[in-house]
Amino acid sequence: MGRRLRVEADGGSRGNPGVAGYGALVRDRASGALLVELAAPLGTASNNVAEYRGMIAGLEAVLRIDPSADVEVAMDSKLVVEQMSGRWKIKHADMRALALTARDLLADITQAGGSVRFTWIPRAQNGDADALSNRAMDGDHVAEWHDGAASEDVSASAQAPDAGVGLSPEDLEPTKDTDQLPVRPPRREGEPTRVVLVRHGVTDFTLEARLDGRGGADPALAPRGHDQAEAAARGVRALVGDAESVVISSSLRRARETAEHVADALGVTPVQVADWDEQSFGEWDGASVGELVAADAAGFAALRDDPAFAPPGGESHEELTTRVLAAWEAVVARGGTVVVVCHRKPILVVLAHVLGIPHDRIWRLAGAPGSLTAVEAWPGGEAVVAFTNRT
Repeated sequence: MGRRLRVEADGGSRGNPGVAGYGALVRDRASGALLVELAAPLGTASNNVAEYRGMIAGLEAVLRIDPSADVEVAMDSKLVVEQMSGRWKIKHADMRALALTARDLLADITQAGGSVRFTWIPRAQNGDADALSNRAMDGDHVAEWHDGAASEDVSASAQAPDAGVGLSPEDLEPTKDTDQLPVRPPRREGEPTRVVLVRHGVTDFTLEARLDGRGGADPALAPRGHDQAEAAARGVRALVGDAESVVISSSLRRARETAEHVADALGVTPVQVADWDEQSFGEWDGASVGELVAADAAGFAALRDDPAFAPPGGESHEELTTRVLAAWEAVVARGGTVVVVCHRKPILVVLAHVLGIPHDRIWRLAGAPGSLTAVEAWPGGEAVVAFTNRT
């Protein structure tokens, strides 16, 4: 295997679709040296197309630098990372075409003896690629090849250094080509953010098995829901003790009312963050599960199984994931102890993210109304789940 490289890629669209561009760079993971910076405008395109194009540009640069490299592709696009890792289906025709192009590049790297893995990173850690993509949206073309990288008129084989040069003993430890895990556990530096995720208590919609999402009827807690919220508040108080805490709730009424019980127990004032809202079910909001199965069994199955599917006028699981993980990273960045009162699907999104659970298995995680889930998380993605679904 050749060099150890890291691709950082991003793309953007002002209007989605609108004026679009991508940015990508390649670093040497052994030395940290910046090898390549790339950016190009794309005319009118969507965010996702631009993100794919940035990833493709980065892989093309890798093939010129060292086709046999061990490559990490790091992006803040959950969609691209999950689709290229094979965990999410690709339904959109534009995405499928770009994914096929990318897979051809992956095959070229693999055939040359290299390997590629995809890693999701928070937006704050992808600032260099984001800055390049913004330059592209402003109309700039960037193709800067720095020392140590192949140039357009020099072959990659002539530029590739000896695989042993500049590597530490840790870098030379044997790994499997297909192994997605680090050789040794990542270091956890500093104190973690201690997060308690609380699912709201029941409403009449919950008791009647009706969809109740963002933008819907927004019912209040049922009497039983207030009992569950009070029990959750006692549980949170027992868990966090006298630690200085922040209580965040979604903007939906059932979460706000549950958060009031929790905040009273802790002696704080809750803060609303709408990104923690439940998924929007659009025209299906308020319908019972039985009604949906009878009217559109295939559509209801897609709502559960296909992360790209959105009900009419509603939101897909992928879109939900994007906003919830942005809210999650903001919580982790706060530090200290944070209690988030929200909904089942946002809690599933967080657990799937920190545990690496593919979409087709997230429903194996239970999440009762009024339940508590505790996670310790460090900036950079490392996390430990202490427990889930405690009532």
